[in-house]
Amino acid sequence: MSLLDLIAAADERGLAASAVACLERCLPQPAPGTGPEPLRPLWAACAEPRLWPARLAGARTVLDTPGHPGEPAARVRELLAAAPADRAGEPLRAWADACSVLALEVHLGHDMTAPAIPDPVARCRAGDPSGAGPLLAGEAARQTAILEMLAAVDEDAPAAAGLPRIRDVSTEGGRILRAAAARRGRVRS
Repeated sequence: MSLLDLIAAADERGLAASAVACLERCLPQPAPGTGPEPLRPLWAACAEPRLWPARLAGARTVLDTPGHPGEPAARVRELLAAAPADRAGEPLRAWADACSVLALEVHLGHDMTAPAIPDPVARCRAGDPSGAGPLLAGEAARQTAILEMLAAVDEDAPAAAGLPRIRDVSTEGGRILRAAAARRGRVRS
Protein backbone atom coordinates (compact mmCIF):
# COMPACT_ATOMS: atom_id res chain seq x y z
CA MET A 1 0.00 0.00 0.00
CA SER A 2 1.14 3.55 -0.63
CA LEU A 3 1.61 6.12 2.11
CA LEU A 4 -1.57 7.80 0.92
CA ASP A 5 -3.51 4.54 1.30
CA LEU A 6 -2.00 3.79 4.71
CA ILE A 7 -2.85 7.25 6.05
CA ALA A 8 -6.38 6.96 4.67
CA ALA A 9 -6.83 3.59 6.41
CA ALA A 10 -5.09 4.36 9.73
CA ASP A 11 -7.01 4.55 12.99
CA GLU A 12 -6.68 7.52 15.33
CA ARG A 13 -3.87 6.01 17.38
CA GLY A 14 -1.95 5.21 14.20
CA LEU A 15 -2.46 8.70 12.83
CA ALA A 16 -1.31 10.34 16.06
CA ALA A 17 1.74 8.10 16.44
CA SER A 18 2.84 8.38 12.82
CA ALA A 19 2.44 12.17 12.91
CA VAL A 20 4.42 12.55 16.14
CA ALA A 21 7.13 10.27 14.72
CA CYS A 22 7.34 12.40 11.55
CA LEU A 23 7.64 15.63 13.52
CA GLU A 24 10.19 14.16 15.90
CA ARG A 25 12.45 13.16 13.00
CA CYS A 26 12.32 16.70 11.61
CA LEU A 27 13.68 18.33 14.74
CA PRO A 28 17.40 19.05 14.85
CA GLN A 29 19.49 17.78 17.74
CA PRO A 30 18.47 19.86 20.79
CA ALA A 31 21.03 22.33 22.05
CA PRO A 32 22.87 21.26 25.22
CA GLY A 33 20.93 22.11 28.35
CA THR A 34 17.54 22.45 26.66
CA GLY A 35 16.05 19.54 28.54
CA PRO A 36 14.34 16.40 27.29
CA GLU A 37 13.09 15.82 23.78
CA PRO A 38 10.19 18.24 23.27
CA LEU A 39 7.82 15.74 21.67
CA ARG A 40 8.45 12.90 24.12
CA PRO A 41 5.29 13.69 26.17
CA LEU A 42 3.13 13.30 23.07
CA TRP A 43 4.03 9.61 22.77
CA ALA A 44 1.99 8.74 25.87
CA ALA A 45 -0.90 10.72 24.40
CA CYS A 46 -0.80 8.50 21.31
CA ALA A 47 -1.96 5.66 23.55
CA GLU A 48 -4.23 7.76 25.79
CA PRO A 49 -6.41 10.24 23.87
CA ARG A 50 -7.48 12.00 27.09
CA LEU A 51 -3.83 13.11 27.58
CA TRP A 52 -3.60 14.61 24.10
CA PRO A 53 -4.73 18.23 24.76
CA ALA A 54 -2.42 18.79 27.75
CA ARG A 55 0.56 17.03 26.20
CA LEU A 56 0.08 18.91 22.93
CA ALA A 57 0.02 22.23 24.80
CA GLY A 58 3.17 21.21 26.67
CA ALA A 59 5.02 20.32 23.46
CA ARG A 60 4.04 23.66 21.95
CA THR A 61 5.39 25.50 25.00
CA VAL A 62 8.69 23.62 24.99
CA LEU A 63 9.27 24.26 21.29
CA ASP A 64 8.58 27.96 21.77
CA THR A 65 11.58 28.26 24.12
CA PRO A 66 15.12 29.03 22.95
CA GLY A 67 17.14 26.00 21.95
CA HIS A 68 15.03 24.91 18.99
CA PRO A 69 16.17 27.18 16.13
CA GLY A 70 16.07 26.65 12.41
CA GLU A 71 13.52 26.20 9.66
CA PRO A 72 12.61 22.57 10.43
CA ALA A 73 11.86 23.47 14.06
CA ALA A 74 9.79 26.46 12.88
CA ARG A 75 7.80 24.20 10.57
CA VAL A 76 7.27 21.68 13.38
CA ARG A 77 6.00 24.54 15.58
CA GLU A 78 3.54 25.52 12.83
CA LEU A 79 2.23 21.98 12.56
CA LEU A 80 1.95 21.63 16.33
CA ALA A 81 -0.04 24.87 16.37
CA ALA A 82 -2.34 23.39 13.72
CA ALA A 83 -2.75 20.03 15.49
CA PRO A 84 -6.33 19.26 16.49
CA ALA A 85 -6.87 19.46 20.25
CA ASP A 86 -9.38 16.65 19.91
CA ARG A 87 -7.35 13.67 18.69
CA ALA A 88 -10.06 12.36 16.39
CA GLY A 89 -11.64 12.36 12.97
CA GLU A 90 -10.71 13.99 9.72
CA PRO A 91 -8.83 16.93 11.28
CA LEU A 92 -6.41 14.39 12.80
CA ARG A 93 -6.05 12.60 9.45
CA ALA A 94 -5.34 15.89 7.64
CA TRP A 95 -2.80 16.84 10.29
CA ALA A 96 -1.05 13.45 10.09
CA ASP A 97 -0.94 13.84 6.31
CA ALA A 98 0.68 17.27 6.65
CA CYS A 99 3.24 15.86 9.11
CA SER A 100 4.09 13.14 6.57
CA VAL A 101 4.65 15.72 3.84
CA LEU A 102 6.84 17.85 6.11
CA ALA A 103 9.08 14.91 7.03
CA LEU A 104 9.49 13.98 3.37
CA GLU A 105 10.28 17.57 2.39
CA VAL A 106 12.87 17.92 5.16
CA HIS A 107 14.54 14.70 4.04
CA LEU A 108 14.46 15.83 0.42
CA GLY A 109 16.14 19.08 1.45
CA HIS A 110 19.08 17.17 2.93
CA ASP A 111 19.62 14.75 0.04
CA MET A 112 23.03 15.42 -1.53
CA THR A 113 21.80 14.70 -5.03
CA ALA A 114 18.79 16.18 -6.74
CA PRO A 115 16.07 13.64 -7.52
CA ALA A 116 15.82 12.57 -11.13
CA ILE A 117 12.02 12.78 -11.11
CA PRO A 118 9.46 15.60 -11.02
CA ASP A 119 7.62 16.09 -7.71
CA PRO A 120 9.51 13.38 -5.82
CA VAL A 121 7.53 13.83 -2.58
CA ALA A 122 4.21 13.15 -4.32
CA ARG A 123 5.71 10.17 -6.16
CA CYS A 124 7.05 8.69 -2.92
CA ARG A 125 3.69 9.20 -1.18
CA ALA A 126 1.99 7.42 -4.07
CA GLY A 127 4.31 4.44 -3.58
CA ASP A 128 6.93 5.02 -6.28
CA PRO A 129 10.27 6.11 -4.77
CA SER A 130 12.28 5.22 -7.90
CA GLY A 131 14.47 8.16 -8.86
CA ALA A 132 14.12 9.82 -5.45
CA GLY A 133 17.26 10.48 -3.44
CA PRO A 134 18.28 8.00 -0.75
CA LEU A 135 17.14 10.13 2.20
CA LEU A 136 13.74 10.80 0.67
CA ALA A 137 13.22 7.18 -0.37
CA GLY A 138 14.38 6.02 3.07
CA GLU A 139 11.94 8.34 4.83
CA ALA A 140 9.07 7.16 2.62
CA ALA A 141 9.97 3.56 3.47
CA ARG A 142 10.20 4.44 7.18
CA GLN A 143 6.78 6.09 7.20
CA THR A 144 5.30 3.12 5.37
CA ALA A 145 6.86 0.66 7.83
CA ILE A 146 5.61 2.65 10.83
CA LEU A 147 2.04 2.80 9.53
CA GLU A 148 2.11 -0.90 8.64
CA MET A 149 3.44 -1.82 12.11
CA LEU A 150 0.70 0.22 13.76
CA ALA A 151 -1.97 -1.32 11.55
CA ALA A 152 -0.74 -4.82 12.44
CA VAL A 153 -1.28 -4.32 16.19
CA ASP A 154 -4.18 -6.46 17.35
CA GLU A 155 -7.32 -4.56 18.36
CA ASP A 156 -7.33 -6.32 21.74
CA ALA A 157 -3.73 -5.34 22.50
CA PRO A 158 -3.03 -2.62 25.08
CA ALA A 159 -3.22 0.94 23.68
CA ALA A 160 0.56 1.38 23.96
CA ALA A 161 1.31 -1.85 22.06
CA GLY A 162 3.77 -1.23 19.26
CA LEU A 163 4.65 2.32 20.30
CA PRO A 164 8.11 1.50 21.73
CA ARG A 165 9.09 -0.16 18.44
CA ILE A 166 7.75 2.84 16.49
CA ARG A 167 9.83 5.17 18.66
CA ASP A 168 12.93 3.07 17.98
CA VAL A 169 12.36 3.24 14.23
CA SER A 170 11.71 6.98 14.44
CA THR A 171 14.76 7.64 16.62
CA GLU A 172 16.99 5.78 14.17
CA GLY A 173 15.49 7.82 11.33
CA GLY A 174 16.26 11.02 13.23
CA ARG A 175 19.88 9.94 13.65
CA ILE A 176 20.16 9.27 9.93
CA LEU A 177 18.75 12.71 9.08
CA ARG A 178 21.00 14.52 11.58
CA ALA A 179 24.05 12.70 10.20
CA ALA A 180 23.06 13.69 6.66
CA ALA A 181 22.50 17.30 7.74
CA ALA A 182 25.92 17.38 9.42
CA ARG A 183 27.56 15.89 6.33
CA ARG A 184 25.85 18.45 4.12
CA GLY A 185 26.98 21.24 6.46
CA ARG A 186 30.61 20.06 6.22
CA VAL A 187 30.41 19.98 2.41
CA ARG A 188 29.09 23.56 2.34
CA SER A 189 31.88 24.83 4.65
